[in-house]
Amino acid sequence: MFYGAVVWDPWLIVAQIVCLQCLYYLTLGVFLSFLVGIRVSRMSLVYFFDFASVTTSTVTGWCVIASFLLSSIAGAGYMLYLIERAKKCLDFSATLYIIHLFICIIYGGWPSSITWWVVNGTGVAVMALLGEYLCIRRELREIPITRYRSNV
Repeated sequence: MFYGAVVWDPWLIVAQIVCLQCLYYLTLGVFLSFLVGIRVSRMSLVYFFDFASVTTSTVTGWCVIASFLLSSIAGAGYMLYLIERAKKCLDFSATLYIIHLFICIIYGGWPSSITWWVVNGTGVAVMALLGEYLCIRRELREIPITRYRSNV
């Protein structure tokens, strides 16, 4: 967790990005299946990547919004264990959401919904700030000393 000299390891960074992205989409899928799956007849990738499904005009849209925000909270928890450094949380959060933006553009075109931008902007902020908070709390914990000095 604590590093002496910072070593730049690109394979570690790529592995962390891939793991964080996969865990984010896995968590999003779980939340979507619980919140949206009970409301629709068939789940599809539309709820993951189409900006039109992120809307405040339907109850299903609100469930999609809740799923995205809950996934960003879970993503902060994942960063606590995968990234472990508070100063890297913003970088990894932004990378996750930039990759998500590219996938959304490929899937359904440029997101023209202001709701989509607000939800994803809030998601990256929640993930980065909560991840930094959790990592800072871990970094500032006292180091337990199990060995006692003898009074000689």
